[in-house]
Amino acid sequence: MSEDGRKVRIIQGNEASVEGAIAAGCRFFAGYPITPASEIAELMSRRLPPVGGTFLQMEDEIASINAVIGASWGGAKACTASSGPGISLMQEGVGYAAETETPCVVINVMRGGPATGQPTISSQQDIYQARYGGHGDYEIIALVPSSAQEAYDLTIKAFNLAEEFRVPVYLLSDEIVGHTRERVVMGGPIEVRERVAPPKEGYRPYAAGPDGLLPGMPAFNDGYRLLVEGQHHDERGIRAGDDVNKSAALVQRLNDKVRKNIDRITDVERVDLDDAEVAVVCFGSTARPALEAVQSAREKGVKAGALRLRVIWPFPEKVVAELAGRARTLIVPEMNIGKLVLEVRRSAGGRAEVISLPRLGGALHTPEEVEGAIMDAVKGGNAR
Repeated sequence: MSEDGRKVRIIQGNEASVEGAIAAGCRFFAGYPITPASEIAELMSRRLPPVGGTFLQMEDEIASINAVIGASWGGAKACTASSGPGISLMQEGVGYAAETETPCVVINVMRGGPATGQPTISSQQDIYQARYGGHGDYEIIALVPSSAQEAYDLTIKAFNLAEEFRVPVYLLSDEIVGHTRERVVMGGPIEVRERVAPPKEGYRPYAAGPDGLLPGMPAFNDGYRLLVEGQHHDERGIRAGDDVNKSAALVQRLNDKVRKNIDRITDVERVDLDDAEVAVVCFGSTARPALEAVQSAREKGVKAGALRLRVIWPFPEKVVAELAGRARTLIVPEMNIGKLVLEVRRSAGGRAEVISLPRLGGALHTPEEVEGAIMDAVKGGNAR
C-alpha cells in the first residue's frame, strides 16, 4: 500500500471490474453464472456483504436486469454481468432502463456467437448488440477496456456516466481482457460521481433541465411521488403513449441527451497520430497487438499511428472524420465479421481508404498480422 492509498495487485480483468464497481459505490449485484463472466458474480458474492452491499443470484438473466433496475430505484448503485446469450435475454430490460432513465451498469464479457457459440473463446461480436439490441429508439453508452487496469478504471467511469446521464451503460469487456491476469493499480484518489437526490418540492420525475438531463436520482420510500412507467410518459411519469407530441418529445430527449454530449463522452487514446499516414482504429483486446504493430512499423520508418477507442458508443464520429482528413489509410482490426469498420467508413466519408481486418473463430490478431496490413497499405500506394 502506497502513501496515497493505492495498492498494486496481480488480478484478472473480471476481478478488476468487481473492484472498480465496489470503488464506484456499487452496492447491489444481481446475476446468473455464465462463461466467461462467472468470476464477476463469484467475487461480487464475497466482496459486497462486507461493504454493506447485497448480492443476488437470480433464476435467469431476465430477472437479473430487472432486479438491478429495482435496486437502482431503491437507492443503490447497481450492476449485473453476463455474456452474449445472457445479454440477449436482458435486452428488453435494458430498453426499459433507457425508457425510465434508470442508471445501471451492464458488464458483457464477450464470447463467440451466435447462439451458444464459443463459451470459452473471446470475440467482439456483441458491439452492435449493445448499441442496437433492443427495440425502439434510445441511446446507451458503452466502454471498451483493453487491459485489466482499464477494466478497473472504466468500470468506475461506467458508473459515473450512468449517474450523470441516467442511462444503462455497458462495459464491453471480452474473454481475453476478462481472463488476462496482470498488474492493476487500485485505490487512491479516484473520481466517483455520488448519487444526488433531487429536491422534493414541486418535483416531477421526468422534468429535464435545458441540457436534457434529469437532475439527480430519486428513490422509493424517500418522500417522492414516483411512477416508473415503461410506456411513454409525461414529466410526472403518467402514461402518454397516446399523445403524439409528448411521446415524440420523450424519445427525442432520450436520444439527444447522449448524442448532443458526444464530445463530453468521447474517450480515445491517440498514439503517434501527428504525422501518421496509416492509422489503425482499434478497441478492446485487439488494441494490444495493434499498438505493438504500430510501434514495430514506426521502428521500420513507416509513419503509422493508432486511434484506440475507450468509449465505442456513442461513436466518436468527429474524431474519426478529423483523422481521415489527415491519414491516407485507416485499418480496422476487430474480432468479428467487420462491424466497427462500417462506422469508421461512414465517419471517414471517403476522405481516406478504410481497410477491414476482421477475424473470426476466437483467435486474436497477431502483431505481425496487423503490421502486415500496415505494410501492404504502404506498398499499395495508399500511404507515402
